[in-house]
Amino acid sequence: MTETTSGRRARKKALTRQALADAALRLFTERGFDEVGVREVAEAADVSLSTLFKHFPSKEALVFDLDADLEGALVAAVRDRAPGRSPLHALRDHLVRTRTAMRPDDPMARLVAGTPALREYARRMWSRHEQALAAALAEATGLAPDAPAVTGLARFALDAPGLAGAADDPARTMRELFALLEDGWAGTPLARAAEGPGRDDRDG
Repeated sequence: MTETTSGRRARKKALTRQALADAALRLFTERGFDEVGVREVAEAADVSLSTLFKHFPSKEALVFDLDADLEGALVAAVRDRAPGRSPLHALRDHLVRTRTAMRPDDPMARLVAGTPALREYARRMWSRHEQALAAALAEATGLAPDAPAVTGLARFALDAPGLAGAADDPARTMRELFALLEDGWAGTPLARAAEGPGRDDRDG
């Protein structure tokens, strides 16, 4: 009986949260983020204002309703990777699967791009993810959490989707960005072209 009651409560909470997120996205895209109040979102989802704040601590959080899930998935990509697979490759494949589907003309992408408050919230959100990801990378590699290899990879992994998302082929671009990180500038066609005939590292 207890498990049944607990399961029903969990499902009800999930449905309420989804209703709020759906209502928020619809109202924000129709009228603009700054033109809609949280009370209107609560009314559209048929819940009280206090219930809204139990699920979402701020108006901005309504847009990024999967914040905790995104962070958990990033950490899991490193911690639960297949034996013998490097953290870098695990992160690359995870980001290709999960962060290259949204196009710049997606309603949410347009909403965030056109709203300064949401862009700033997204920046802070990704910064929090960076700390969690760096901790997972440190655990996986045995390096210190503040080691440049750890903090650099965490920062790069979170910045890469923004660069790839603006490309015609986001998945291919994501792989190219990670190849640059893995192989270095010397392995790119641009580096070889810049060297010119007869030029080597000693020249400059």
